[in-house]
Amino acid sequence: MRTSSMSVARTLLALGACIMLLGGCSTVGYYWQSVSGHMKMVNAARPVEEWIGDAQTPERLKTRLALSQRIRQFAVTDLKLPDNASYHRYADLKRSAVVWSVMAAPELSLTLKTFCFPVAGCVGYRGYFNEAEARTEGARLKADGLEVGVFGIPAYSTLGWMNWAGGDPLLNTFINYPEGELARLIFHELAHQVVYASGDTMFNESFATTVERLGSQRWLQTWAGDAARVEYAAFEKRRQDFRALTLATRRELEAIYKEDTDSGEKNGKPAATAFQLEAKAAAMQRLRDNYAKLKISWGGYSGYDNWIANANNASLGAQAAYDELVPGFEALFEREGRDWQRFYDAVKRLATLPKDERRKALKTNL
Repeated sequence: MRTSSMSVARTLLALGACIMLLGGCSTVGYYWQSVSGHMKMVNAARPVEEWIGDAQTPERLKTRLALSQRIRQFAVTDLKLPDNASYHRYADLKRSAVVWSVMAAPELSLTLKTFCFPVAGCVGYRGYFNEAEARTEGARLKADGLEVGVFGIPAYSTLGWMNWAGGDPLLNTFINYPEGELARLIFHELAHQVVYASGDTMFNESFATTVERLGSQRWLQTWAGDAARVEYAAFEKRRQDFRALTLATRRELEAIYKEDTDSGEKNGKPAATAFQLEAKAAAMQRLRDNYAKLKISWGGYSGYDNWIANANNASLGAQAAYDELVPGFEALFEREGRDWQRFYDAVKRLATLPKDERRKALKTNL
């Protein structure tokens, strides 16, 4: 790899953008892992054309990369997503996740602990390129009495800030996803480059989830083959069943956490807390029992086993960010005549409002 004064300057600029987007500089250690992790990924990426033209590239990977470029072009022409450098390069990171996200919530709340950074604002997660460091942070938060989730993440968005340096690359962590799932992920991450409301994770993720869902449906209807449609339908059925199951649990827990029981003590704890913990334990057991029934209806599919085994307030609170406002965004898409540009413009207007007003406006669309 050749080095020049220009490449060094570009690298330093990239470091600054990475720090702002991936976690700020609250500690030197966190600063360094964010910077070095992102730059290793950037430096590992090569243009898709080079991979496809390389005789040593496996044929399956060549096929998947070619598919990704058709999906990428569709994102521009049909979904009016940004036409820029993102997802025209590929990197093999030799691991199963690009970052590990640490999330935490109190024992009797689904509200995620927030971490505040420049540009991204206050968000309900902290990202690490090293799994061991993520789990160390998780253990620290758990010692503070919080419920913690550590999740491997296949992709993240730099919100378009890094397009001058090659953009967000395709990665081995998701390139072999089924066709419909690959399209979903690309559409989701590109959507973050269209609209981003600082400090409002639920708004941002629900918007991107809406784009991925509507966009992948259109891709499958117009370009995918029958096998891809059948495969996607099975995935989507399980996903919707699982979302309905966890939504019911979230609603049950929200009601439990809001209960105002009589004062006094039980088993050495305030009565309200003790009764809430008992009700919470029962709700979580129902979640596991109902999931077991779902698995039977799915023919034994076990893709959510690990999530269920580790389900807690943190994981349930995190899931809400991706689902909660989707119905409002879908209704807005319909109200804007299913016109993508009009939809994006309407979402941009919402992003300028205070957080509470955004939520209220989306709910009035229903």
